[in-house]
Amino acid sequence: MQISEGELLCLLGPSGCGKSTLLKILADLETPDAGVIRWQKKDAFSFVFQDAELLPWRTTLENVRLPLELKSKLSKKEQNERSMQALQRVGLEDFAKHFPHEISGGMKMRTSIARALVSTPTLLFMDEPFSALDEVTRFGLQSQLRKICFEQKLTIVFVTHSILEAVFLADRVVLMSAKEGLLVLDEKINFECERDEGVRQTLRYKNYVTMIGEKMRASLL
Repeated sequence: MQISEGELLCLLGPSGCGKSTLLKILADLETPDAGVIRWQKKDAFSFVFQDAELLPWRTTLENVRLPLELKSKLSKKEQNERSMQALQRVGLEDFAKHFPHEISGGMKMRTSIARALVSTPTLLFMDEPFSALDEVTRFGLQSQLRKICFEQKLTIVFVTHSILEAVFLADRVVLMSAKEGLLVLDEKINFECERDEGVRQTLRYKNYVTMIGEKMRASLL
């Protein structure tokens, strides 16, 4: 499998097939038993987990600022400015002083994404970050992520078990088999229209969903 610069790649597959394990190997959080990972370019990367993992005693701004406090030489003022910019990218600048218990699940996840963006990564790993959210919130975050990816020129590897989510988000979908973590499909996703909510109603979107669904069902046999 190859990952191209500036690509939003979705790792798709049934539960337990090894998607999250592969993502952690790519992010150097786990060591592979076999095989080789080679990066031509991996300057800076961030990881967004399935749960927001916010510190309850810190405000939204303070949670986003944490990576800069740990490894940045910026002044406190500069850290706050960068953190506010990251919150603005996810539409949470008006909630900078709120604590985690005061915001919704979708806002918590947006805070987690802002925290990942604050250190200006070129590569973003995301492990099923929207799976616990309601459908309306999830759809909104998917659209927002596409916009951020384009504006920030990010490379994103996004793990999901949702075919609908993968087809909407991805420039390319890689499907993993339930058996031995094999890659059984590597499909580019192209639409003639803009990738907005209307794309979900197009025949091409439905055809992608049907085709990938058939491949996933076949991989379970």
